[in-house]
Amino acid sequence: MPDEQLREYLDKRDVDATPEPAGGGASGDEPRFVIQKHDASSLHYDLRLEVAGVLKSWAVPKGPSTDPRDKRLAMPTEDHPIDYADFEGVIPEGQYGAGTVIVWDTGTYVNVTTDGEGDAKPMQQAIADGHVSVRLRGHKLTGGYALHRTQMGDDREKWLLVKVDDDAADARRRPTSTQPESVLSGRTNEDLPGEGDAP
Repeated sequence: MPDEQLREYLDKRDVDATPEPAGGGASGDEPRFVIQKHDASSLHYDLRLEVAGVLKSWAVPKGPSTDPRDKRLAMPTEDHPIDYADFEGVIPEGQYGAGTVIVWDTGTYVNVTTDGEGDAKPMQQAIADGHVSVRLRGHKLTGGYALHRTQMGDDREKWLLVKVDDDAADARRRPTSTQPESVLSGRTNEDLPGEGDAP
């Protein structure tokens, strides 16, 4: 099943020309999440949740917030392979998503989505139904977050990412601006070599 889910990912990439993973990676005991800061044609953050052997992905233009009042647009993108969760590097010019990528935050998550009766709802069903509730255990982000599919503007599928009002909520924090570095390497996007620079 993951191979079929990764077809769109592989169709968009020349695996001989980009350092991105070609697929694979093993799931751990707990599902992982990763937020990658991606400076491509426009700077954005890619939220990825491990679900059924792949990383379900959304592009969040403004990045995640710790303020429950903020509703951040999240555009679904193609499923990514599990080993993409550790990817940092430069996607070359001429390739899909050309630009720099760092792992801005990562950790594990707990699915806390429930149905109308309060029973646990599996992640795949929650995504299909258009509402996901998770509790993140990351380096920069912790606590509850909700993803909700919404109808706005054109026909493209859109979601909203919102921080749950819990003990980890903080309207004063601005982690995307005050903590720009990778949690894996300590580098920022600007620290990565540019096109034509020595690696």
